[in-house]
Amino acid sequence: MEPTTEQFDAVIVGARCAGSATAIALAQRGLHVLAIDSARFPSDTLSTHLLWPTTLAEIQAIGALPAVEAIGAPRMPIAQAALDDIVWETGYSAVSGIDYAMCVRRTRLDAVTLGVAIDAGAVVRQQCTATALVRTGGRVAGLRYTDSDDREHEVRAPIVIGADGRKSFVAKAVGADVPLLAQPSGRACYFAYWTDPHADLRHIASQWRVDGLLGTAFPCDDGKVLSLLQPPIDLIPEFRGRKVREAYLAGVDALPGLAKRLAGCELVSQVRSCTGIESYFRRSSGPGWALAGDAGHFKDPVTAQGIRDAYRYGRLLGEALAPVLGSRTGVIPDKVDAATARWATQRERDCIEIYQWTNVLAAGQPPSPIEYELYYRAQSRPDYAATLADIYNRVAAPSEMTPPRTITAAVASALRRPGVAGRDVAGDVRDQVGRVGRDLLQRRRFLSTR
Repeated sequence: MEPTTEQFDAVIVGARCAGSATAIALAQRGLHVLAIDSARFPSDTLSTHLLWPTTLAEIQAIGALPAVEAIGAPRMPIAQAALDDIVWETGYSAVSGIDYAMCVRRTRLDAVTLGVAIDAGAVVRQQCTATALVRTGGRVAGLRYTDSDDREHEVRAPIVIGADGRKSFVAKAVGADVPLLAQPSGRACYFAYWTDPHADLRHIASQWRVDGLLGTAFPCDDGKVLSLLQPPIDLIPEFRGRKVREAYLAGVDALPGLAKRLAGCELVSQVRSCTGIESYFRRSSGPGWALAGDAGHFKDPVTAQGIRDAYRYGRLLGEALAPVLGSRTGVIPDKVDAATARWATQRERDCIEIYQWTNVLAAGQPPSPIEYELYYRAQSRPDYAATLADIYNRVAAPSEMTPPRTITAAVASALRRPGVAGRDVAGDVRDQVGRVGRDLLQRRRFLSTR
């Protein structure tokens, strides 16, 4: 028996951050939207789930902030970072009136934003698996999927949006799974939850680095604290199989600041892992299709940018499509494709520099002499520490961290630092100049082809 065919204005595969944001933007503008997901919510997923002020501003923009706040995660108006024993601490510049971060577990975060999509009028079907794209005249024109009872369904729409993550079915089905630009990470990621009796520290989001090892502590909902470890990839064998908990705890102990933060806390979850990480841009628009969230663009979790970009560019995709999908004169396919192409190009222009900076932090290399000096500068100059926090917050561009005057001062200071060899500083300068030049060339080539 052939499945009944339904008609929608848009079909979205994946209903987490990017899919929900796109569905909300379309449904709020009167479009008939279907979002399917293989999960049954509430449902967890691998994620750093740190929400910068700019991320919370995006959650506010889709109307979900009161419900997210009600989950109960603490507000964190303070950012703290340490390199060995050099510590800087600062607040955040406000974005849409929000000057604090939060850490909300995905089980609740995704359920809340999905609820906003449903309230806006989107049709959401859970435990459904996409099986094939429907094509007409060279265009994607719909989707086939099966539900939890293995019944087949077919839906038609002028646009099918893949918001289905790094292993996107839609990306593979349209031949966009091979990246346009990619960079393997030099780090792996391991994380777990701890009880957190330290009420006096639950307003601070913290990061520590020693050699190539990086760790964090982000207070989250239910009185817990999320602690991530991102060791260099050559340490992955130490974390395999039954050794993962022991290796994770050894990593915590190797970061004295993190070990102190977690003193008196109890590890209350399994240690979860994410390895084989690759940052990328994929081709994200084509005839009758688009890729939102991690399906189209992914950055290493070391800078915790994924949720912000999923919400922001999911929302912007919906806003870009709404006028052409809801046109009184009918849907013109070329206008749909032009809207998604403009949206994809804008995301690439907006995200390429933070992508490159994230790749530097994700390399897993020991800190360099100049990097030490930048930490010393942030420790002694609150304005510079604020700039560093605002890069993570997407208020400042990564290039604002290293203007020529700052680099010149850092080099001079490093050369005066006892125990620092001049040849190491000179090598660091060569490496930094080379990287900046390569990044600039990469940006120009990538954006010129888009």
